[in-house]
Amino acid sequence: MITQKYINQITYQVIVCAMEVHKQLGPGLLESVYEECMIEELRFKGLAVQAQQKVPLFYRGKALKTELRLDIIVNDLVILELKAVETMIPLYKAQLLSYLKLSSKPKGLLINFHCENIRE
Repeated sequence: MITQKYINQITYQVIVCAMEVHKQLGPGLLESVYEECMIEELRFKGLAVQAQQKVPLFYRGKALKTELRLDIIVNDLVILELKAVETMIPLYKAQLLSYLKLSSKPKGLLINFHCENIRE
């Protein structure tokens, strides 16, 4: 049985991995570089990782041709939406909330690597 405590433990491990990637690389690189390094760091920590996972979309019961792609899913529970942008805008949060709803995952993290201190 998956508990909130377990989900929080996974989330904590993900944050530690993000801090390590940011410590090693710093800001200013492309999102794809951070994504590749996050995947490596998460796997190094023994976490299950799915990258660029497709999420089918339905409208009124009909499958749409368009699919969403989630940056990273950790242990089939936590969605990671990675950014490397100067300014975080409300759209990014709305995007993550939509991904959570459409994928039925319990937790999501929006991580911006283009900053001096990733904890912010």
